[in-house]
Amino acid sequence: MAKVHITDLVLRDGHQSLIATRMQTADMLPICSKLDAVGFWSLEAWGGATFDACVRFLREDPWERLRKLRKALPNTPIQMLLRGQNLLGYRNYSDDVVRAFVQKSADNGVDVFRVFDAMNDLRNLRVSIEAVKAAGKHAEGTVSYTTSPVHNIPHFVELAKGLAEMGCDTIAIKDMAGLLTPYTAFELVHEIRAATDLPIHTHSHATSGLAHMTHLKAVEAGATIIDTCVGAFAEGASHPTTQSMVAALAGTEYDTGLSLPLIEEISAYFKEVRKKYWQFESAFAGTDTRVLINQVPGGMISNLANQLKEQGALDSMDAVLEEIPRVREDLGYPPLVTPTSQIVGTQAALNVLTGARYKSVTNEVKLYLQGRYGQAPGHINEEVRKIAIGDLEVTTCRPADLLGDELDKLRGEIEGLAKSDEDVLTYAMFPEIGKTWLQERAAGSLKPEQLLPPAAAQQDNGPRYAADEFKITLHGETYHIKLSGSGRSDSTQRPYFVSVDGVTEEVLVESLNEVAIETGGDSAPRKAAAAPTAPGQKPRASHPGHVTAAMPGTVVDVLVSIGQTVKAGDGVLVIEAMKMENEVQASIAGVVISIFAMKGDAVTPDMALVEIQPE
Repeated sequence: MAKVHITDLVLRDGHQSLIATRMQTADMLPICSKLDAVGFWSLEAWGGATFDACVRFLREDPWERLRKLRKALPNTPIQMLLRGQNLLGYRNYSDDVVRAFVQKSADNGVDVFRVFDAMNDLRNLRVSIEAVKAAGKHAEGTVSYTTSPVHNIPHFVELAKGLAEMGCDTIAIKDMAGLLTPYTAFELVHEIRAATDLPIHTHSHATSGLAHMTHLKAVEAGATIIDTCVGAFAEGASHPTTQSMVAALAGTEYDTGLSLPLIEEISAYFKEVRKKYWQFESAFAGTDTRVLINQVPGGMISNLANQLKEQGALDSMDAVLEEIPRVREDLGYPPLVTPTSQIVGTQAALNVLTGARYKSVTNEVKLYLQGRYGQAPGHINEEVRKIAIGDLEVTTCRPADLLGDELDKLRGEIEGLAKSDEDVLTYAMFPEIGKTWLQERAAGSLKPEQLLPPAAAQQDNGPRYAADEFKITLHGETYHIKLSGSGRSDSTQRPYFVSVDGVTEEVLVESLNEVAIETGGDSAPRKAAAAPTAPGQKPRASHPGHVTAAMPGTVVDVLVSIGQTVKAGDGVLVIEAMKMENEVQASIAGVVISIFAMKGDAVTPDMALVEIQPE
C-alpha cells in the first residue's frame, strides 16, 4: 500500500485557478475512465466556485455534472470543497438548508467533504460536519492557513483539536495562497499529529514557488495525503504538478505507487482541452512572490483578474493587490479564502476604482462588520466599522443562530420552476441567477457563454469577430487600445470606456447617421437639437441629483419609489458587481422624481439610475 496518497484537483481547483472555473462538463467526461484508473485517493471535482460557474457562465446544471461524474468515476471517491455554513454561496444559511445541501450532495455522488470556514470559526463548521457524518460520508475538517500578527502554530493546533472533537476523519491544512513555508509546514504537521492522531492532508497553491518543498516537508513530518494537479492545469496560481510529486517520491518510503505514463496521457488530453478556453487564461500562470504580501489565493486571483477585465479595469490590478492587505488589516486579518477573499478583494477594488477608501461599501462587508460571518481573528478598525454600519448592533453569537428555518420559504418562492430539491438548493445558493437559470431551462433557452476560437482558426471563409482589443498606428505612433464598456446617453453622443496604453479614458462617439445636419446662412453645418432619450435608455448623469453606480454591474434590487423622500446616503438601489452586492446610495437629500433603472438592468458608472430633486 502506498505510504503517501494523492488527491488530484484538475476537475476543480486546477481550472478554477487558471481559467476562471470555465471548463465544461463535456470536456471532463471523455478522460474520466483514465482518471478513474490511476488510483488517486480522491478526485476533487465539485464545490468551490464550480457550482457558481456552472449556473452563471456555463449554463449547466451543477447537480447533473455531479451525477455524470459519479457514473464516470465508479472506483474513485469524489471530493468537494464546502464552505461550512456558507455552503457554496456567499452568506450564512440556516441549519435546515445546510443539512439538506449536504445530504443531497452525498446522494448525488460526493464521498469526501472538505469542510472549511473562511474565519476559522469552529461554530460555523459544526452543523456541516454533523451532516456529513449523518450521511455516512468522509468529513475532512479544515484549517485555513494564513499569516498575520494573530495567527501562529498554537492557534492552528487548537483549531485542529476542535475539528477532531467534532468527529472529523481527516484534517486538511488548506494553504490557499501558497504562504506555508517548508519548515513551518513540518512543524505544523508534527504538532497537529501529536495533538489529534488523525491523518493529515495538505493543500498548497504553487503561486509563491514554495508548494513542492512544502508538500515534501509535510510528508516527512507525517502528512499522508497531498493535493496536486496534472501538469496541463498545474503550477502558477494552481498546484504542484502531479507527475513531479509522483516522481519526487518514487523509490522512497513515501512512494505513491501511481503510474507516470498514465498520468502523462491524462495531462496530454487536458493540454488540448485548455486551448479551447484561451480567452479565460489567467495572467498569473507563473511564480508570483507578491502573494507573500497580498495573500490572494490561487483560486481567486484568476477570477479577480477576469472580473477586473470585465470592468475594463485590468490595468488597476497592481493597485488592487496593494490595497488588499490594507483592507484585510481593517477587517481584523481574516484568512483570504471564499467568501472572505471575495469580500476583501471586491472592497479593495471598489476603494481603488472609486478613488476613495470606503466611499462605497459592499453589503457583504457591512454584514462582516456586523459579525454575520463569524468572529474576526483580530481587531477590527472601528473607524471603518463606523463608516460602514454606523451604530448597528454587532452580533457575538453563532451567526446562523439568528436564522430560522429557510427551506420551506425557499420552496415557496421558487414553486413552479423547481422540479426537485436540488433545484431549490440551486436557487438558495444564488437567488437571482439561480431563478433566471431555472426560468431559461423551463423555456429551453439556456445557452453557455461563447467560446471564441483561436485567432488561427478564423479562416477567410470562417466566422469573424469584432475586435475589442487592438493596436492602431497614427502619424508613426502605435497605441494599444482596449474597449472595456459603453454607456448610454441622452444626446446623440455615446460614451465608450477604453484603455489607451493602459490608461483608462472615456471617449464620445457621434453616430452621424443619427444626426440631422442643416446649413445656416453662413454655409456652416449645424447639429440639430439633441434627440430625446430612446425608450429603455438611461440619461447620462449630469447633476448632483443623478445617482450613479461606482462600477459596472447588474441591478438586483430597487429600494425606492417615485415620490419617496430620502436622505443623502440612503440606499436606493443594489447592484451586483464582481459577485458581490453593493448598495448604491442617494447622492443628495430630496424626493425621488425618476427611476431609470429596473431589476436586471446592466449599468455603467456614467448612467443616471435615479434622479433626486432637492427639497
